[in-house]
Amino acid sequence: MVIIDLNEQYEGDYVVCLEDWSDEIKEGGNHKEIWFRRMKEKGLRVKLALIDGRAVGMIQYVPIEHAFAEGRDLYFIHCIWVHGHKNKGVGDHRKKGIGTALLAAAEDDARTLGAQGMVAWGVSLPVFMRASWFRKHGYRKVDKNSIAQLLWKPFTEGAVAPKWIREKKKPESTPGKVTVSSFKNGWCPAMNMVFERAKRAAAEFGEAVDFKAVDTSDRAAFLEWGIADALFIDGKAVRTGPPPSYDKIRKKIARRARKI
Repeated sequence: MVIIDLNEQYEGDYVVCLEDWSDEIKEGGNHKEIWFRRMKEKGLRVKLALIDGRAVGMIQYVPIEHAFAEGRDLYFIHCIWVHGHKNKGVGDHRKKGIGTALLAAAEDDARTLGAQGMVAWGVSLPVFMRASWFRKHGYRKVDKNSIAQLLWKPFTEGAVAPKWIREKKKPESTPGKVTVSSFKNGWCPAMNMVFERAKRAAAEFGEAVDFKAVDTSDRAAFLEWGIADALFIDGKAVRTGPPPSYDKIRKKIARRARKI
């Protein structure tokens, strides 16, 4: 295994999170690619783990000023991902130390760039981005928002701990219509998938539904709402992890439409 910086050869793998075989990922459109082009100019860093020339793992991180937490002189890890699908794509490469190697490479890179620490988010559930995994690697919790924990590893004594940027307001409903409000940042294909499914489902109901899209890759929009990726139907949040199916989203809209 070798760790490399992302280059043009592997950009196609990266923007679909190493899952070019997945039809579901393709539902997310090109939002991840657009986000990548924009964030490259703001300091986005990406490293890939390769085995026999094929990308099997990735980590992406940005200066915290362009992430979902407040802080300074820190880098924020959006995600670290090792391909874990058996008999699909490059196969299952978990439990081989790849994630640990990617994290160490990112930390070394951040130190070289002058960062005073590294920040990550994790959840308490045994799923993607587990908080417990980061704690095993020397990170400690400094903030919490529902099941999402904010963790960090300071590199210097003078480093200042980060904190979450929290939700500031919720979308309002349009009188006489079902209001579907979809927030999309672009960094995650799974969340992009939710956005596209909601947009497609809302369109089926014509003028009965008011679909509102909020692009939070625009920093001002994110700070206005304090929401990065989310789906609301008539002001009520829809759980988006794991991504709800198109049929599930459509049924939720239909139930509200019957009450108009």
